[in-house]
Amino acid sequence: MPKKNKVKVYRKKKRVPETKIITELRSKYDDIDETKVTKFKDLPLSARTLKGLTENDYIEMTDIQRQSIGLALRGNDILGAAKTGSGKTLAFLIPVLEILYCKQWTRLDGVGALVITPTRELAYQIYETLRKVGIHHDISAGLIIGGKDLKFEKKRMDQCNIIICTPGRLLQHMDENPLFDCVNMQVLVLDEADRCLDMGFEQTMNSIIENLPPERQTLLFSATQTKSVRDLARLSLKDPMYISVHEHATHTTPENLQQSYIICALEDKLSMIWSFLRNHLKQKIIVFFSSCKQVKYVYEVFCRLRPGISLLALYGTLHQLRRMEIYETFCKKQFAVLFATDIAARGLDFPAVNWVIQMDCPEDTNAYIHRAGRTARFQSGGESLLVLLSSEESIIAKLKERKIPISMIQINPNKLQNPQRKIEALLARDVSLKESAQRAFISYVKSVFLMKDKEIFNVRALNTDAYARSLGLAIPPRIRFLQRIEQKRQMSSKTFENKESGTNNKLDNYKQKEDEQNSISDESSNEDEKNIKDHKTKANKFTFDDSDDDDILTLKRKNIDINDIPEISTNDEILDSNKKKAVTKAAVAKKILRKKIVPNKKTTFNEDGEEVLDPSRDKLSEIARQYEKEVESGINIEIAKQILREEDKFDKQRFRQKVKEKHREEKRKLKASKKKEDENEDHDEEDVEHSDEGSASESEQSEPDLSWLPDPDKIYGKQDKNGEEESESANSEEDEEESKIHRPLKRKLLTQKEYKKIKKKQKTLLDIENAHLKADEELALQLLQN
Repeated sequence: MPKKNKVKVYRKKKRVPETKIITELRSKYDDIDETKVTKFKDLPLSARTLKGLTENDYIEMTDIQRQSIGLALRGNDILGAAKTGSGKTLAFLIPVLEILYCKQWTRLDGVGALVITPTRELAYQIYETLRKVGIHHDISAGLIIGGKDLKFEKKRMDQCNIIICTPGRLLQHMDENPLFDCVNMQVLVLDEADRCLDMGFEQTMNSIIENLPPERQTLLFSATQTKSVRDLARLSLKDPMYISVHEHATHTTPENLQQSYIICALEDKLSMIWSFLRNHLKQKIIVFFSSCKQVKYVYEVFCRLRPGISLLALYGTLHQLRRMEIYETFCKKQFAVLFATDIAARGLDFPAVNWVIQMDCPEDTNAYIHRAGRTARFQSGGESLLVLLSSEESIIAKLKERKIPISMIQINPNKLQNPQRKIEALLARDVSLKESAQRAFISYVKSVFLMKDKEIFNVRALNTDAYARSLGLAIPPRIRFLQRIEQKRQMSSKTFENKESGTNNKLDNYKQKEDEQNSISDESSNEDEKNIKDHKTKANKFTFDDSDDDDILTLKRKNIDINDIPEISTNDEILDSNKKKAVTKAAVAKKILRKKIVPNKKTTFNEDGEEVLDPSRDKLSEIARQYEKEVESGINIEIAKQILREEDKFDKQRFRQKVKEKHREEKRKLKASKKKEDENEDHDEEDVEHSDEGSASESEQSEPDLSWLPDPDKIYGKQDKNGEEESESANSEEDEEESKIHRPLKRKLLTQKEYKKIKKKQKTLLDIENAHLKADEELALQLLQN
């Protein structure tokens, strides 16, 4: 019996509507128990979020995530504080994704969440994490930071649901971009909230908060969370939940972080870090400095010295794309050294960092915590080293008050290597490196001077001369800002002394006057009347003359007493001069940019007043000029090709003109040389004529008297001159033929005039020879006859 084919029937699963799933999730939010939840799948999260988390190996939750995500999903405002490297980024990104998902947010709804961070690198890191976790959501996100293309950002601002940004660029879009609208915004997140709300960003953040809707959910996260009532009032938080995971922990820094400090002289710092790097070549190290110029100089010098490990530098004045590239390369490297300022101190997650070295003393304990927190992240180990001057040792007591365990260690002098001589040689060869060293020196002194805590930071305690020599500078640069401050202090002290002396003099004069008034008796009434009369006569001297109205420039007041003129106080002038800001190069450059004046551009005009373009510098084609005026990033290859073709036509024309000019110049030179030759020939002919006349006269004088000789024509008969000419011409033709046949290899070409000149010379020589022959023949005949 043949087997019957079984037909499989596939039934479509009934798709549960989205709204039903959302309502189920929301109903479970109140049942979240923070003490029992350990994994992300235990939370009532959407399938899309869970899929993104599992794909990126985010399975178990950290303490801050476990305690904050449930509260955030319920709609509470949160102040989250946890140690560095405890997973605060996911603690606010997961609630943001879930809130927008539950509200079924689309691109048409506009901005739903704002994430504000103090640094661009941290914003980029949060954006990358959001891309990984929220890959399965239909929510769009945008990274809005300085240093990127503003025009590109402006066109797409209305399409972004989650914006991760820095305060400055966000405010710029709020002021300038009509597409930016945050009326419907649901969630505001401040990562590193204490830094965002401090004095540096105060005005910017105030103006941003004014533009945000009052009904919103606010999440604040930081390792060193702000608790000031003023900051929280600015954000208008509604019953915020303060979550401090590690508040009751024994230490504020991670437990696996081993912390130590050393006391080092200022001039030995560079040799200390050089020796450290030479002895830790198989490590991943971050070295913090207080200013950008220090980082730049140390990086440049160490690159020349070649310590044997790859070096990188991250600081604020670099271009944004370069900063992102450095950040990514350091993350990928196994062994490397990153010289950085405090832009790398907050929030950045560099994997597997072994050492964090703080070469300059941090501003406060919060700065120390954030710097040291770049290592020992997510329960991994790490070491931190703080380098202090003897005057800065008082910060250790403050660190210990904040429950930071730090111990002192000693430097092994046997392992110290001093590269000062090599650095001096490098600076002597390279002027730009020397200038960089000078800038680094001044920026360090300025950074110490600007620090708030004057108990720790004292500029007067710095040995600046020795520090300059350690940087390779033979002569320490002038610290002008300190000199100006000293001058102002001296001026202010002098003015204060003058004021005190003035007040004392006034008191003495007042007392003398009182004594005089008391001593005056009634008998002095006549003297008073006399004084009044004298005063009236003096006053009449200062009256105006009505008779001199016609004359405009006339002296109206005479006999002026110099003591009557009040002295102008210099205090107002000093204050005015202080108020005036010093004009810097950057300010001048900005002014030029605002006016759209191109620097170092030379324009020439013809007689009609039209601009004459220089083809070697300026573009001649209209397409090229239009393209230059357009402000767009990148290069349009097709337009560039068209521009090259158009410019090529002008280049060919210029080349032809140059060739023609060259030919004209050659012709002109030939004409000039020919003129000179003709002039020389004329002079030579004149000389020859003069010489012929002279020779003829000389021959006449020198020849003997032959009148006694018989006439040869009578004896031989008359000879035809034509025959002689014919014979001569025949001979000349034969000579020419012979010269044509037997001509030399190198023959100088003769002009027609030169040829005639030679012929003339030959004729004159032949005539002279013939005359001598005739004379000889006649002599011989006469002798024979005799």
